[in-house]
Amino acid sequence: MAYITLNRSNLYHNFAQIAIKTGSLDKIAIVLKDNAYGHGAILVASMASQYGIKKAIVRNIEEAEEIKEYFEEVIILGGEIKPQSKFSFAINSLEILKTIKANTKIELKIDTGMHRNGIMISEIDEALAIIKNNNINLIGVMSHFASADELGSEYFYQYKNFQKAKQYIISKGYKNIRFHIDNSAGILRCSEFNKDLVRLGIGAYGHSHMDSSFGDMNLKPVMSLYANKVSTRELVGGERIGYGGEYAAKENITVSTYDIGYGDGWRRGTVNNPYGTVDSGNILGRVSMDFITLQGDKDEVCIMNDALKVAKHYGTIAYEITCALHSNITRTIVD
Repeated sequence: MAYITLNRSNLYHNFAQIAIKTGSLDKIAIVLKDNAYGHGAILVASMASQYGIKKAIVRNIEEAEEIKEYFEEVIILGGEIKPQSKFSFAINSLEILKTIKANTKIELKIDTGMHRNGIMISEIDEALAIIKNNNINLIGVMSHFASADELGSEYFYQYKNFQKAKQYIISKGYKNIRFHIDNSAGILRCSEFNKDLVRLGIGAYGHSHMDSSFGDMNLKPVMSLYANKVSTRELVGGERIGYGGEYAAKENITVSTYDIGYGDGWRRGTVNNPYGTVDSGNILGRVSMDFITLQGDKDEVCIMNDALKVAKHYGTIAYEITCALHSNITRTIVD
């Protein structure tokens, strides 16, 4: 069966690079939502915990329950709210805030310009009143950059808005709370990190979509994808391969099928722009639900070892490539 390897050394290298920027491991919260961006939440949680990271971020309570044993704190971004001592919950609207029970730990999200989730800056006073009147435990205030990985003024506009919100909330007497807006792109582009927390997602897994003008953090991809041979055959020049017969052998060649396809989350792509595997050349013909065809007869082939390169080929982002890989593909840690 096809399988995925996770390179522990590369993951730890990426943690070290980010820790240099933050000045402390305690300021790193590893984002494990959506199966750790397809890498395997429990495997990444175990490695992150062994490295010394104490905070994690997940999508919902179900994901939190899976990884909570590895961390001191878990920030939950959405879904059902079930208070526990380790959990804090991102609050995205006044409507949700009004439903929160007393003593629940929350991270109040401010919309600083992305216009996706969070209360408006003009709603801060009302939010603080609800928090005070309902005895809610405000432990953090957060926001999210819309375009920290792109050149332009939007990053500075949002950062300025967040700083205004921060200073205003502090002026209202909230001094022992954490403020965080930086994602991977945010931490990679800042020259001096003076915030309380970075929510480290795609950067942990070794990918950056930053413009080259921001410099190079030398991140290393953590995930590699391999497939195993299913069958081999000899083709005569002119014989066609797969659905629609869109690829015709130009000469007599040996071809093999391998156990990966769009049913496993691999991209179907097009025959006119075939994807080239790491060590066995281009995919020949259409990608099937469960198989691809390559020239040669290797027992095992490396399909990818850098999702960013794959993403560039397909005109997408590394997140989509890794997140799409099915959770039933076996994942193992290698050093």
